[in-house]
Amino acid sequence: MTRQRKEVDTSTYEGRFAVRLRMLREKAGISVAELSEMTGFHKKSLYDWESGLREPSLCHYPILAKALKIKTRTLFPEE
Repeated sequence: MTRQRKEVDTSTYEGRFAVRLRMLREKAGISVAELSEMTGFHKKSLYDWESGLREPSLCHYPILAKALKIKTRTLFPEE
């Protein structure tokens, strides 16, 4: 049985960040488990960020960017 992804509310910052993070992670060809290992963040936190339930603290952005090999600014969703 596979879990269906809940639709992310892109009207909120958390929702736009969630879509952006998932897209960048998938573009890099990295699984959530791999990103968890690379950053030291719990998989649950990453899932919460990608589902729009929460957003990371600003101090987490450079760590995510380094793991995804992008500039930190790239993580910020556009309005």
